[in-house]
Amino acid sequence: MPTILETDPRYAELDEYIEQVKENKGVLIGVLHKAQEIFGYLPIEVQHHVAQKLGIPDSTVYGVVTFYSFFTMKPRGKYQIKVCMGTACYVKGGNKLLERLREELNIKGEEPTEDGLFSIHEVRCLGACSMAPVVLIGERDFHGRVTPDMIPQILEEYRKKEEKKDENKES
Repeated sequence: MPTILETDPRYAELDEYIEQVKENKGVLIGVLHKAQEIFGYLPIEVQHHVAQKLGIPDSTVYGVVTFYSFFTMKPRGKYQIKVCMGTACYVKGGNKLLERLREELNIKGEEPTEDGLFSIHEVRCLGACSMAPVVLIGERDFHGRVTPDMIPQILEEYRKKEEKKDENKES
């Protein structure tokens, strides 16, 4: 019976990347970034695989993953929604945005939606206080002066993006 490593094409993609960089010094963080890009998160199985491929202890990989906040061991949505809860955003209704997002997406905490599209993350400050309250989707899509009533429309934009991608795959 084939193992997950033999049947999951993501491991082959990761192995290809590791082969390109493994002779260089200090590649662990770069490899982990690539692994998280491929898998969406870094479960123990992926960490073990990276350790074996790089010839380093599992504990070293685990130590790096748990030290840096940009690595996660839990699945996240394709579109990570960061809701600013810094002082300016909180005072101007950041908590109400968070409530509305959780209601619209029917999720608690930071787990992804059932379709894997979204996850919600509270952050302390996004550095855009003049546009408070602020929501950041992904790494670049800032939405400023957001009201709870704007949330359904914002989410719909991203759902439509996915529909278009699916349509393009089918054609």
